[in-house]
Amino acid sequence: MASVQFGQHAPARRVILHLSDTHLLAGDRLLGGRYDTAAHLRRTLAAAEATGVRPDAVVFTGDLADLGEPDAYRALREAVEPWAERLGAPVVWVAGNHDERPALRAGLLDAEATEEPVTGVWDLAGLRLIALDSTVPGWHHGDLDTAQLEWLRTELAEPAPLGTILALHHPPLPTHIPFFDILELRDQPGLAAAIAGTDVRAILAGHLHYSTSGTFAGVPVSVSAASCYTMDLARPADEVNGMDAGQSFHLVHVWDDTITHAVVPIVDAEPAEHFTPAWVARMAELSPEQRLETFSRKR
Repeated sequence: MASVQFGQHAPARRVILHLSDTHLLAGDRLLGGRYDTAAHLRRTLAAAEATGVRPDAVVFTGDLADLGEPDAYRALREAVEPWAERLGAPVVWVAGNHDERPALRAGLLDAEATEEPVTGVWDLAGLRLIALDSTVPGWHHGDLDTAQLEWLRTELAEPAPLGTILALHHPPLPTHIPFFDILELRDQPGLAAAIAGTDVRAILAGHLHYSTSGTFAGVPVSVSAASCYTMDLARPADEVNGMDAGQSFHLVHVWDDTITHAVVPIVDAEPAEHFTPAWVARMAELSPEQRLETFSRKR
């Protein structure tokens, strides 16, 4: 079925699973005495696997552990690594403002427990993925220092065959929620200058606990909502708080000329039974003209 092209676009060249803000606590404690972040993570992983997508990479854009506890990173790794192995995909861990660099580096990367930024570069068969570290030790706002921006410039000096996607925690976007503007990514002009004229095609981020999108320096930015809890945007901006609903993740499909970011809600809704695998297989047997006649013509 993967070889069947139903429309004018061939299948995506690469697919990325984009998840964010797990906020695990050691001992599976409830976050704020309310949110079962461990259970929500398990539910998110199960929902992602149930899509049938076998991604080229899985990206977690930060706030992996709520308090940076070593046991929380250990639990996260124990939950995610077997799941990612079944999917056949590498895991890209991005640091968030609730994370602690030494514990993250030791617990998830088997690296030296230092305050060095958590960065990396992955070659996904021609698609370059770069993880940046927008965290500021001891603070919740974001920033990218001169050394990291210079490193980014060096990495981007040569274009990749399928271009580059950046992943970081703090999105370089405005938000209508006041407290998130206080905790924004600082020196956004510096990041804009570092990616100007390069092959950066998209930026993945988290931090906001709601799905949103925009452009930064001409580059599309996609923010994935959290797996732990999301913001209740149905309330006035100065009253927005978290709610135990609306959790989701993103499916990022990469074509030669575009990238899409699909929001996948994690819900227990009963699906309709019209568009089944048998229906899709039946369409695959038809010619393009027959498909239009069968499915597009109004009756």
